[in-house]
Amino acid sequence: MAPSDFIELLHKAANMALEEQKAAMPDRGQATVVALESGSGRRSDQAARPAEAAPRQGATELASSPDRFINRELSWLNFNRRVLEESANQRNPLLERLRFLSISANNLDEFFMVRVAGLGAHFREGITTRSPEGLTPAEQLVRIAEAVSLLVEDQQAQWRELRVALADAGIVLVDGPDVTRAEKAWLEDYFLDHIFPLLTPLAIDPAHPFPFIPNLGFSIALQLARAKDGKAMNALIRMPNRLERFVRLPQAGEGGAVRLMSIEGATRLFIGKLFPGYAVKGVGAFRVTRDSEVEILEEAEDLMRLFETALKRRRRGSVIRLDIEATMPVEVRRFVQSVLGVSDDSVFRVDGVLALNEMSQLANLDRPDLEFVPYTPRYPGRVRDHGGDAFAAIRQKDFVIHHPFESFDVVVNFLEQAARDPDVVAIKQTLYRTSADSPIVKALAEAAEAGKSVTALVELKARFDEEANIRWARDLERAGVQVVFGFIELKTHAKLSLVLRREGPALASYVHVGTGNYHPVTARIYTDLSFFTCDPVIARDVARIFNFVTGYAEPAELERMAVSPLSLRKRIHQHIEEEIANAKAGRPAAIWMKMNSLVDPDIIDALYRASSAGVPIELVVRGICCLRPGVPGLSDNIRVKSIIGRFLEHGRIYCFGSGHGLPHPKAAVYISSADMMPRNLDRRVEVLCPILNPTVHEQVLDQIMEANLKDNEQSWRLLPDGSSTRIKPALGEEPFNCTTYFMTNPSLSGRGKSPKDPIPRLRHRPERM
Repeated sequence: MAPSDFIELLHKAANMALEEQKAAMPDRGQATVVALESGSGRRSDQAARPAEAAPRQGATELASSPDRFINRELSWLNFNRRVLEESANQRNPLLERLRFLSISANNLDEFFMVRVAGLGAHFREGITTRSPEGLTPAEQLVRIAEAVSLLVEDQQAQWRELRVALADAGIVLVDGPDVTRAEKAWLEDYFLDHIFPLLTPLAIDPAHPFPFIPNLGFSIALQLARAKDGKAMNALIRMPNRLERFVRLPQAGEGGAVRLMSIEGATRLFIGKLFPGYAVKGVGAFRVTRDSEVEILEEAEDLMRLFETALKRRRRGSVIRLDIEATMPVEVRRFVQSVLGVSDDSVFRVDGVLALNEMSQLANLDRPDLEFVPYTPRYPGRVRDHGGDAFAAIRQKDFVIHHPFESFDVVVNFLEQAARDPDVVAIKQTLYRTSADSPIVKALAEAAEAGKSVTALVELKARFDEEANIRWARDLERAGVQVVFGFIELKTHAKLSLVLRREGPALASYVHVGTGNYHPVTARIYTDLSFFTCDPVIARDVARIFNFVTGYAEPAELERMAVSPLSLRKRIHQHIEEEIANAKAGRPAAIWMKMNSLVDPDIIDALYRASSAGVPIELVVRGICCLRPGVPGLSDNIRVKSIIGRFLEHGRIYCFGSGHGLPHPKAAVYISSADMMPRNLDRRVEVLCPILNPTVHEQVLDQIMEANLKDNEQSWRLLPDGSSTRIKPALGEEPFNCTTYFMTNPSLSGRGKSPKDPIPRLRHRPERM
């Protein structure tokens, strides 16, 4: 079924709910119908989107209407379109543009495996509960289908453009008819030696039932006829998951073009080797996406064993999306759809290449001229000045490491030093995600084997990393680490390290608070903050948070930090209300926030109230944003931007003027592991940590936040209807790229003895004392 057919079916499925909605809320229902019927448009400077019904109420009415929110799924799809748009950005090197295309395709796979799967389950169960913006699951599926259809078409169009550009750069993707005689002879030998042994040709009949196709499994379906009598047979070739997608053909001469062929293309050339004596009557590739959400029962006793069982179920989850080549014959398509048990509304015919996420393999070719110039993170001068002694550097003064511009090695070395220091008596550590060969895990195991008291809080519910975390948990337990899995009903998403060191007659505490994971690989591509301190008050708060997770005992009171689900939401609300009071009293007021997602209705409504009170609000939201900025009478004073560039924006920073405006030395500044989403505020253990040291405060507020707000080269302005438009320098305005700035300017708090460098200035601000 074509995407348009999918949309039509979903329209029918949602029709009854739409009629009910119109009867209950005539204006709202009519707006929804207009939005559904109007389709999606594109502009060269604006991310394509599903049409949004423009809010038509007055400011007072709108403030209590569902129209004040943007649907989170559609907002996410618009974010993913911004990622796709970077594959067309001529400022990016060619292979990096290909990576952006691959990332957008991979993002879409995960979106279907989790979000669409969840909405589909609600629809099948007859659930009609409306989302904050007033849409039922069925209505959301309709809108999603419209946006996804356009997004997939544009991904394929972008692939065709990139394929031409790759050929011009000497990287040629070869199809079957384009293979030369010499290349085919070489390919035959390669196929027989490297591909043929891995393939299992399957005839499909009562004696050979259709096999299980795993999640994201790529296969070729065939309609064959026996040569001697013309007897028809259906067959299947499953492509091995571990096989590289492309085969590099022999290069003709020095400096010639690199010619590559897809593994499925090579297999099609030699189907006769797999099914001798049969003629091919029809052939087509397909790919399945399965429901990958894991449900956990609260009464489970052995959490690790339960997760191992649940992960096996995930691999066999129901098919929620079937991508098939548009050229697949109808009979073959019907055969595949029938044996997989996939309904028409879950089938997408793709006019192009399946599994675009695997195109990232092409980016691994040795063509540095087509990639970003390699970047080596700086090692902070502060730690280097102390000969690598992290404890001495922290004792001197708090500091922040800004990843990936500054090396994650500082975090690793901090824990390695703790493991080997005879004066360290205990380490407490959270682990949400980490790398395959994690030096963090090795350091914790080494510390335990050395006789130190080591507690590791491993989160088993880190989506798509559950298996790795189970493996790490078992390895740590074998080394003598006390492994705790936290709450069944709450994910522990906080990033905390606590090291207790005996110094003279007392115990000194050293703390690391992060906005990102303890993952050395992603720390090279995610922008995050690592805050180091030996402040005894912060250390006491961190110890209380660990006790909360390991012992379930809610801390009576945290002195400086806030933790969800207990106090983080309340702290943010208090600061917003203080800014409202300041604005109403005529005092300076301002709010700056940087996060990945803004979804929580209560926080959004609080920001709307602040805007109406006259508080200027600047938001940097990478992904989902359900707030409508710039709506007269509702959000006139709110501006929202999204930064998409070389590195994934991941740090969370929350700043409040506190009666002084922003930026100001006396402003309240926090870093956090939490986005403003209901799950982060109510269903996770997250932390909000105040930044009180003047130098660190200046770095986070005056350097990092100001540079983000000043950026006009890799930023998008979010519009009231949920779409976004690329920000371009105004006439006479100097171009500013925050990534380039951070790569070329040392940070403030970790610079050590290096001279003070200028920081980006958006406006005049008070001098710091």
